[in-house]
Amino acid sequence: MGAADAVPGVSGGTIAFMTGIYEELIFSLKQCSISALRMLFQDGLKAAWQHINGSFLLALFTGIILSILTLTRVVLFLLDKHPILLWSFFFGLILAAVWSVLRHVEKWSMGIIATFLGGAVSAFLITTISPTTIETSPLVVFLSGMIAICAMILPGISGSFILLILGLYAPMLTAVKELQLVTLCVFASGCVAGLLSFSHVLSWMFNHFKTMTLALLGGFMLGSLNKVWPWKQTIETVIDRHGKEIPIVQHNILPHTFETLHSQPAYLGFAIALMLLGMGMVIALERLGQKPADNE
Repeated sequence: MGAADAVPGVSGGTIAFMTGIYEELIFSLKQCSISALRMLFQDGLKAAWQHINGSFLLALFTGIILSILTLTRVVLFLLDKHPILLWSFFFGLILAAVWSVLRHVEKWSMGIIATFLGGAVSAFLITTISPTTIETSPLVVFLSGMIAICAMILPGISGSFILLILGLYAPMLTAVKELQLVTLCVFASGCVAGLLSFSHVLSWMFNHFKTMTLALLGGFMLGSLNKVWPWKQTIETVIDRHGKEIPIVQHNILPHTFETLHSQPAYLGFAIALMLLGMGMVIALERLGQKPADNE
């Protein structure tokens, strides 16, 4: 989830759903409330830890933090040097994840179909928003953390892309690389606030409208494919403070058109192979995620 969240266009929530831990994650986050604090003082640490599913959350967020501090560098290197191949892998990953989510929708109706299409259109429109630039301040960083973390736990909507839209993607990556503790703590506080509030909304949706929620999340994933299409034509760029050219407006194009425009190979064969690898990983991860339930 940490490696996926580092890439604008890929959601850590998608990874959570593929591995079968999504609903447990939302439920565990919802448990981190005032009742957990009350239980801590009345019944002790062990009872409160069990109440919030502490072992699960500790293992998960330890993995996310370690990934952000380590694998993020690898992912960003591949994004810079081999973008077509990386995007191809994620395209196959998300495409198969759409199937993984929608196969849990037992009965389709006009309302469910409308919800699915609404989610797809919403995510598609979000991916077409051009990034902006806003002044970085503690309040802005805190609010950005709240917004981005909500997107991160929504399959199909990338928290990193939300940061990119807000103009805070590069500053936050710099904060991670340079270990700017004050900025990171403010951002983390916003993330915590966003997680604890938004998890209640998602938990309520799963409890009362599970089928419709699954259709909506599947739509989000499908719409996000617009962002991860491997072959793009850059329309507008900006120069960051390191003098590097950063694309901010891009259009999707066909592999043949890419070769013509850029005089570069489209790596179509490798791209298809990596798409299939991503799809295969979804199937494998889903089977691994189902094993505990099957054993029970």
